[in-house]
Amino acid sequence: MSLKDAALSVRENAHAPYSRFKVGAAIRAASGAVYAGCNVENIASPEGTCAEAGAIAVMVAAGETRLTEVYVVADSPSPVPPCGGCRQKLAEFGAGDVVVTMANTAGVEKRMTISDLLPGAFGAAHMETD
Repeated sequence: MSLKDAALSVRENAHAPYSRFKVGAAIRAASGAVYAGCNVENIASPEGTCAEAGAIAVMVAAGETRLTEVYVVADSPSPVPPCGGCRQKLAEFGAGDVVVTMANTAGVEKRMTISDLLPGAFGAAHMETD
């Protein structure tokens, strides 16, 4: 299954009763396996989960920790970008040159790398001490 198909399919399962803004995300891991996630809202709004975070959680639960490609889709006027927190999550598991395809359900797509989406990302090297 393509990343696009996986993201579009899982988007239908999103739990978005408050915003009605369903998002689907699919990631390809280093093994080639595809993992998908959808947003899950909660009435206590900060307790929800983004689609990208859900896909990453499924990948990690499967024992993988490196992603090589990302696809995010929503029914929006223009291609939907990952939120700031998800950009940091993507940077945790993907190299800066990993391509993130942002899309809307009308088929419009925009591609950027993780480094383009999150320049100057906080990383493991920042935690190193002498």
